[in-house]
Amino acid sequence: MQYITGLLDHYGYIVLLIALVLELIAFPLPGELLMTYCGFLVNQQKLNWFFSIAVASSGTIIGITISYFIGKRLGVRFFKRYGHFIHLGPKGLEKTSVWFNKYGNRLLIIAYFIPGVRHITGYFSGITEISYKKFALNSYIGAILWTTTFISLGKLLGTKWEKYHKLITQYLIIGGVIISIIIVIIYLYRSHKQQIIEATIRILRKGMKTFNSFGKIKVAMLGVAIAFVTFFALLIGVIEDFLANEFNQFDTIVSYLMKIIFTENWRFLMSVFYYITALSTLIFVVVCIITFIMIKGIDKFLEIRFAFFTVLGGEALQALLRLAFKHMGPLGISLAGNIKYTFPSEQSLMAIVTYGFVCFLILRHTKITWLRISSVVITIVICFLGGISVLFYQTQYPSDIYAGYVFGGVWLTLNIILLECYRILPKI
Repeated sequence: MQYITGLLDHYGYIVLLIALVLELIAFPLPGELLMTYCGFLVNQQKLNWFFSIAVASSGTIIGITISYFIGKRLGVRFFKRYGHFIHLGPKGLEKTSVWFNKYGNRLLIIAYFIPGVRHITGYFSGITEISYKKFALNSYIGAILWTTTFISLGKLLGTKWEKYHKLITQYLIIGGVIISIIIVIIYLYRSHKQQIIEATIRILRKGMKTFNSFGKIKVAMLGVAIAFVTFFALLIGVIEDFLANEFNQFDTIVSYLMKIIFTENWRFLMSVFYYITALSTLIFVVVCIITFIMIKGIDKFLEIRFAFFTVLGGEALQALLRLAFKHMGPLGISLAGNIKYTFPSEQSLMAIVTYGFVCFLILRHTKITWLRISSVVITIVICFLGGISVLFYQTQYPSDIYAGYVFGGVWLTLNIILLECYRILPKI
């Protein structure tokens, strides 16, 4: 690596171009590390940021295009002749080609972030005979995103690029894997939707025959149950990491990135979202929830009770959790002289509980597509930027915010499940 970075110091863009062409053809070169170092040189004003991205993207695009045409010319013939030895004969290849043409091109966008996967996607796209138009559209967008991410990362990290590069790369890889898994799950659901629904109905019938008449609610409840299990699994991991004191690196990296990304220019926007997730605003949101229930609710009294229980219970839960974990935030002692415990974050926990419950009611009681989509997007933006705003003012650690999301997600999904169960009970 020192030899390559030395060449990059002396020959700049041409080394970056050739190295990325070779890596995408499947040569074992550290592309992310090279681009991060290139970003460091941009930080030192030895290279130009825009031109570095243009050169890196060009090298990546050339490399993956070469691998695509190699796969297209040589791969199909090989697999048709010898593929049956690995259960990928003509029929298997045809099925894989259909799948890859329909869904696989989306994986091309994120495949770059997963080492080992990006080296074969070009070849596999050619082998499965995905059209060049689809391949180029997605893989070239992915190339630009990949190169921009790591060069910008090196530029932001500056002299600390080598210290934090490895850890941040690990998080990006994990993120890429998670997104890939989500895409595969979506594909499986769309491809086997009828079988999944039928299997779900069979399971539900065994436990509760009368539940068979509720149609779409079953699928929705299944989704909420999966979300609850996911949040609960994350919660166990959060507690384990907290007890093992393993959040230090995470807090250090995220706090450092926050300082260099969100400068004073963001102060107004951060103050807006800080206010949106403040307790006074959440009280107003609760009033809006009750008004909405009175207008649109089906079981009005039940939903109002659960609105109060979810929000007030969430407030009580976060207070008890902070006392239980006794983790002091960056300020340590508040202005009033009281100890300031911040794990989990009150703001992020209450934001996901309150706005999440509002979003659930909108999804539950309205059939207007644009309103449903808007409610989900707005909820995600408020919860995310609300957490970012707290980090901007440096009153809590990133791990506090993350824990707030996880604990809040568990509490929210649990209450939604209980609400729907109470709604069903009188009908059983």
